[in-house]
Amino acid sequence: MRDLKHLIYFENLLTEANNELIRQAQEEGKKCVAYVCENTPEPLLNLPGVFSTRLRAPRTGTMEVATYYLTSFLCEFSRALLERALEGGYNFADCVITPDGCSMMNRCVENMELLNAVGEGKPDFFYDYMEIPMKADDNGLNLYVLQCRNHILKPLSEHFGIDVSEEAIRKAVAEHNRVCELIRAIGDFRKADNPVITGYEFFVITLATYAAPKYLLIDKLEETLEELKTREPDPVPKRARVVVVGSEVDDVDFIKIIEDSGAYVCADRFCYGSLPGRDPIYLNDEEDALTQICREYMMRGKCPRYMNTDKMDQRRTYVDELAREYKADGIIYEQMKFCDPWAYEKMLGSHILREDYGYPVLAVDRPYAIGTSGQMRTRVQAFVESIEIKNIQKGE
Repeated sequence: MRDLKHLIYFENLLTEANNELIRQAQEEGKKCVAYVCENTPEPLLNLPGVFSTRLRAPRTGTMEVATYYLTSFLCEFSRALLERALEGGYNFADCVITPDGCSMMNRCVENMELLNAVGEGKPDFFYDYMEIPMKADDNGLNLYVLQCRNHILKPLSEHFGIDVSEEAIRKAVAEHNRVCELIRAIGDFRKADNPVITGYEFFVITLATYAAPKYLLIDKLEETLEELKTREPDPVPKRARVVVVGSEVDDVDFIKIIEDSGAYVCADRFCYGSLPGRDPIYLNDEEDALTQICREYMMRGKCPRYMNTDKMDQRRTYVDELAREYKADGIIYEQMKFCDPWAYEKMLGSHILREDYGYPVLAVDRPYAIGTSGQMRTRVQAFVESIEIKNIQKGE
């Protein structure tokens, strides 16, 4: 296929945590709100005067210092973030807000604070910590609303003078929705039998919307959507279509390895992917915006932190729905090494999707930065071949 006009631009935004659009937004006088977990409602971090960036550690190398503070039993994502913070890589941030999505991320950010790793030379810099419900019910929603009000809206108002009114929140949601609608429209091209966009390209574009100020990306997203409408696909499609499911993924090499091994990533159900992370939030006029945002995040969330039975069952049915909607041949269930919540979820989810739903499932654990892993490439290649053999046996 012909190269996408803005692909290199999107790729370049991901090579550094402090990318050019973050610098541009700060030059315009906006404050940068850094966060580390999908359970932090993004629209509340993008009120007029502030913008969000989801912390990443691109080109991670050694994590020896972070491992000293966090031990080798914590996931590499938490250690990579602390290592980069200790290197001074996040001093562009004006604050860090984190929920207790898992204890590992809490320990990571707590160590950033204790070691004064972020915020040098910024007198208004602050850390704040949220508690996230473990059950999606009315009590959980009340807790979520209270936590967002006290640990997002209140400190942003007190430290930076940000307008946290109903009108400001609804304006932020409208901007958030525009980005989501563009990403979902671009992602819908993946449903075709021979798509005009690769899973790698789509992941790069989606990830950029988490890593850079959204309002500065809208024009490039609109142009990309129009470009795809007339783009010609490759003459020969990939050998198998897969849904990638699981924990945090911000390493573009992981998706690239999968696709270089003969599979097409047709849908993504992982932390910071597009499903459900780029679902729009449509507000009504009968209820305050904050409550509606929190309910949306709580009810659509697929994080294993939610432990009520219906949410656990919903995580499997949602993957089944995606696999059918995007016409997947199989599922790759991934988990970052030492990620406790997703370790249990991967074990149970991969078994149920294989035994009860009948999908071919490849369950893998992976490092934060996979590089050019020959082992992962071999496993995916074998998985693709097994799908092909099953299709031949079924006469497809």
